[in-house]
Amino acid sequence: MTAFESLKSALAREPKTWLVTGAAGFIGSHLVEHLLRLGQTVRGLDNFATGHRKNLEEVRSIVGESAWSRFTFIEADIREASACMSATAGVDYVLHQAALGSVPRSIADPQTTHQVNVDGTVNMLLAARDAKVKRMVYASSSSVYGDEPNLPKFEARVGKPLSPYALSKWTNELYADIYSRVYGLETVGLRYFNVFGARQDPEGQYAAVIPKWAGAMLRREPVRMNGKGDVSRDFCFIENVVQANLLAATAPDAPGPGKPGGPGNGSDNAGSAGKNGVAGEAYNVAVGGRTDLNELFTLLRDRLSDGRPDLKDLRPEYGPYRPGDIMHSLADISKAQSRLGYVPTHTIGQGLDIAMGWYRKNLG
Repeated sequence: MTAFESLKSALAREPKTWLVTGAAGFIGSHLVEHLLRLGQTVRGLDNFATGHRKNLEEVRSIVGESAWSRFTFIEADIREASACMSATAGVDYVLHQAALGSVPRSIADPQTTHQVNVDGTVNMLLAARDAKVKRMVYASSSSVYGDEPNLPKFEARVGKPLSPYALSKWTNELYADIYSRVYGLETVGLRYFNVFGARQDPEGQYAAVIPKWAGAMLRREPVRMNGKGDVSRDFCFIENVVQANLLAATAPDAPGPGKPGGPGNGSDNAGSAGKNGVAGEAYNVAVGGRTDLNELFTLLRDRLSDGRPDLKDLRPEYGPYRPGDIMHSLADISKAQSRLGYVPTHTIGQGLDIAMGWYRKNLG
């Protein structure tokens, strides 16, 4: 039995109360869905800046009215400290997903990115500390690796941030480390690598690549690619991310002396002799594989053309590389495996196979 299977059994026996910020978003709504299916009591917080009511409606239809009765929603902004305090009261675990994503958006509007991602996260850290929650798990990003050129990416080896978004996520890790070491609040950061799956927003100039391309293909619209298709990413299916969040929230912290300073230190893959604990650390959440954009295009086209032979002749349109983007991304996930018990269950191909039904129904 895997660590995640054991955890699900334990949660079913002893349900907890969870707060999911960004609950109406892509990742947040999947966390709400899985927690409700596991018999948990869930509180959601969102201001619908990037999340959608339809995501919560879809979760409600999936889990059923009995499970949905254990969900409470608060429409509020994490930039409001009082709202964070109210939402966190009486909660066992916080899964903090609320943020403004997108490198290009942060370049266009760095101030709002900072206010939401940094000020909002500090509000949540303060609220979690005062509510004495067991642990706060927060969404970080692979963008924190910045101009660090080596592959794979190890948690303890980061470069200079390449965008305001990346800087905001790195700042979150620094603040979380301070709250762990100074205030005793257990925090865990998860550095997501290109998450995809159902309910990911396909619309707008800041849409993620997979739903944006899937929608364009289904409508036989041009698929525009940044660069020559040689940019590569470690694409991670949403089921893997849900697993990582629940394990990160509940994995026991090893006893021992205080942690060495700085998020990501004490990493097994960096050869550190520091405390082999869970809290106060950041972890890569990925599969440990690399797919370039040309390969991604083919994976999507081949699956979508099943039943749509008119899509088999589609070809991408190439354009300039996007400012602030790194060229290649590949995660070393050994730290999450050894400390959290994380074992990714879906490759990019397996994830796309599952997501295809939702793409065809919602993006065509």
